[in-house]
Amino acid sequence: MMLAPRSVTPLSILATKLEYFRQQIESLESVDETLKSELRQVCALASGLDPYLSYCTTPESSALASLVRSTQSENWSQRSLDGETMQPLEQEMLSGHVEGQTLKFFVHLTGARRVLEIGMFTGYSALAMAEALPDDGEVIACEVDAFVAEFAQQCFKKSPSGHKIVVKVAPALVTLKQLVDAGETFELVFIDADKAGYVDYLNLLLGTDLLAPNGLICVDNTLMQGQPYLLGEATANGMAIATFNQAVVDDPRIEQVLLPLRDGLTLIRRI
Repeated sequence: MMLAPRSVTPLSILATKLEYFRQQIESLESVDETLKSELRQVCALASGLDPYLSYCTTPESSALASLVRSTQSENWSQRSLDGETMQPLEQEMLSGHVEGQTLKFFVHLTGARRVLEIGMFTGYSALAMAEALPDDGEVIACEVDAFVAEFAQQCFKKSPSGHKIVVKVAPALVTLKQLVDAGETFELVFIDADKAGYVDYLNLLLGTDLLAPNGLICVDNTLMQGQPYLLGEATANGMAIATFNQAVVDDPRIEQVLLPLRDGLTLIRRI
């Protein structure tokens, strides 16, 4: 059974909360109709943005759409409960249509032939980037969970671009150090793995030749549901992202921009 995705980005959480308030206020006769009308407009503004962004973005390929359906059909909560995975998993971990097309754009814009992905899940972003690579291009995807890696590889087999993806099943730092020892270099790196490891991944990339001289690093979830800038208690992931974001701000080796795309996408380049 396909479950509807939860609200996990700042915008979708905001839209959900606004809709709740709208419903509560609509039922109050004492509230002025002008205020109710204004609130309806605010709700429409918040809830309509993501669908419109998707509508105005190049459609995803049939292979990517099939991967989404397969991911949404899997009972990830049961996998986690059964102990079949290394970490809690959920369909919301998919990069999704607009972010996938954004990553494809970055492959084209950078002229990348070799891409490194740190954290794959079911492979949406890996496949999106592979679709933009030349036929002899390659995505090296790091994934710690063997079940998820096999799930993704079965999806890749249905795509004409799937052969460009090589999956490495191991803790990401282990794979990265092996790639360093092998003298590998990548023009584009996408980080979307365990949030507590983000600082280590960035330092390894900047301290070795893994990142090509003019390479681009893209880091996902750097808004983490708004937790880094909200007052109040944050989750472990929220605190890890806040620590990472501050480390990026303080690092003199790089320049960066945080885009409010989905749950936050930070672009980083060496100076």
